[in-house]
Amino acid sequence: MRVLVAGANGQVGQHIVRFLAEGGHEVRAMIRDEGQAQRLRELGGEPIVADLEGEVSHTVEGCDAVILSAGGGPGSGPEKKETVDRGGAVKLIEAAQEHGTRRYVMVSAMGAADPDSGSEAMQPYLYAKAQADQTLQESGLDYTIVRPGSLTDDQGTGTVEAAPSLGKRGEIPREDAARVIVATLERENTFGKIFEVLSGDTPIEEAIDSL
Repeated sequence: MRVLVAGANGQVGQHIVRFLAEGGHEVRAMIRDEGQAQRLRELGGEPIVADLEGEVSHTVEGCDAVILSAGGGPGSGPEKKETVDRGGAVKLIEAAQEHGTRRYVMVSAMGAADPDSGSEAMQPYLYAKAQADQTLQESGLDYTIVRPGSLTDDQGTGTVEAAPSLGKRGEIPREDAARVIVATLERENTFGKIFEVLSGDTPIEEAIDSL
């Protein structure tokens, strides 16, 4: 499968690129800076330079799937959340529709189910994610929306807890979040679904198969 990874240079994105390449997929790694290209090549991706705040339609052409793992970043203001976390996601949804790319996996956030419950500082981010998720749900694409808990740099364990709603908050290593996203890509039982994921005791593929 030829997969576009938007946000490929991010901490989760780099894991996604590596796991996709190891799984035999052809990975088109979207980056904003040519200086990031060598690192993505080393991970097994083919870099393509584009900015989610600019023109991105060409990045999807010829791809079988899109994985969106991009965001404005923790230090960015509400305007960046609007243009990247919501606007960039919507641009790639429209590009997928334009090019006939059916599969779209969105990396969202656990709090996006209820943005009002987030802190004042987090609400612009959660609202942007919630709006992007809604647009994807209404897109007609074969979508999956993955909502991980707080991301950590701990080493992955290969085991998680996943459900449409877990009813609690928690953490998950970035490495495990990436493995979940890659495992989700080809599982048709996740089409049209939203699920939350945290660290847990169930092997990743088993957890996803049970959704």
